[in-house]
Amino acid sequence: MVEIQLTNTRSRSKERLVPIDPQNLRMYLCGPTVYDRAHLGNARPVVVFDVLYRLLRHVYGAQHVTYVRNFTDVDDKINAAALARRQAGDPRPLEDLIRERTEETIGWYHADMDALGALRPDHEPRATDYIPQMIAMIEALVAKGHAYAAEGHVLFDVRSFPEYGQLSGRSVDDMIAGARVEVAPFKRDPMDFVLWKPSDAELPGWDSPWGRGRPGWHIECSAMSEALLGRSFDIHGGGIDLQFPHHENEIAQSCCAHPHDEFARIWLHNEMLQVEGKKMSKSLGNFFTVRDLLDQGIPGEVIRFVFLMTHYRKPMDWTADKAREAEAVLRRWRGLVAGIEPAASPAPAIVAALADDLNTAGAIAELHRIAEAIRSATSPDDLQQLTGGDTLELRRLFVASAGMLGLLTEELGGWIAPAPDLSPLVARMEALRAEARASKDFSAVDALKTALNAAGVEVRMSAQGVELIPGASFDAARLPQ
Repeated sequence: MVEIQLTNTRSRSKERLVPIDPQNLRMYLCGPTVYDRAHLGNARPVVVFDVLYRLLRHVYGAQHVTYVRNFTDVDDKINAAALARRQAGDPRPLEDLIRERTEETIGWYHADMDALGALRPDHEPRATDYIPQMIAMIEALVAKGHAYAAEGHVLFDVRSFPEYGQLSGRSVDDMIAGARVEVAPFKRDPMDFVLWKPSDAELPGWDSPWGRGRPGWHIECSAMSEALLGRSFDIHGGGIDLQFPHHENEIAQSCCAHPHDEFARIWLHNEMLQVEGKKMSKSLGNFFTVRDLLDQGIPGEVIRFVFLMTHYRKPMDWTADKAREAEAVLRRWRGLVAGIEPAASPAPAIVAALADDLNTAGAIAELHRIAEAIRSATSPDDLQQLTGGDTLELRRLFVASAGMLGLLTEELGGWIAPAPDLSPLVARMEALRAEARASKDFSAVDALKTALNAAGVEVRMSAQGVELIPGASFDAARLPQ
């Protein structure tokens, strides 16, 4: 079996993935708070962990992998968005406005992530469906002395968990000095964080032992991951911005509630995203949602390709030049394999690159190598062994290999015009070539080849026949008549 190595944020080293249960490898990714459209940075972890999901399914079998990505649908930002609608004149109750906003936003999120070629997770829990589990976990933390009630709130006692800070590598005192913490008179310690907060009659709320209220953000993922994956599971992921405080707090809650279980074994974090070398922000005018780019005509497959050009643990810079480069490459690749069905398995070198800490840039380099072998009709020894030197098999291998990265899939191909029927031109070229061989005059062959090249069609002639391949600059209007 392929050995997968992943960089564990907690140990700060690359570790071999050893599933707790090889029959059910379990992965949790922190999902969006559904109050508005997903911006470009929100999409990066989705694509990163989609590639990991594909790799895990390939190595262990689709039926042996469980992937969970949640929706946070109870949050003060959601409440604020609903209140803004009411202040703008919508007369409906706030509860109805909140429900409409979350349903609308989840629909947007699905459409945008689908456009990037991300597979849907096995489970997409909503926080509001797991309130009883959250209350039960908070009760357990209070009973074990790790949490306390104060003025309608329940707070986690950070000093009660000596291991707090191991994920981010900082002491509690350093965190207090360098972090923005919520100051509240009912806190025993500035670092203590909210597990439960009171709700007034207007805001969403649920009955609890501490009065009507709603959960804090951090407790949600601890409760949902336990409910769907168990108290111990294999991989927990998210953007590096979640490392502290969200993931640090998740570890504290879950490990204190269940001290004999390890919670998540491997922690993966992708780095942040920039735009044209600068931090993405509305003040700089470089803030984009995924939908903004799609509406500008940038295909989802192109966005995905740009993401995968950079290793997930490095900051990623979105630039217009990268988008143009990605589009040109994808057009060229799709021209090479138009109408080709994928092979049963990808090239081992592609799997090996991804198994080495999700080296997507290395996998893309390998795809370039296979594409060049297709174009030159000569393959290195390793590809010869896989395909027997058969060009068609090499193309099928290429499609399967690209599919491991979620590229060249049928679902993402709608932005490319359907492959033209060039068979009449193939027949014409073959007839001209036969005549030229007899007459020794190849001027007509050369003229047709020049015309085809001008239309963006690559012409290949071999002992087996003539092959015409539309390239990135293909223009059907310029085809010779």
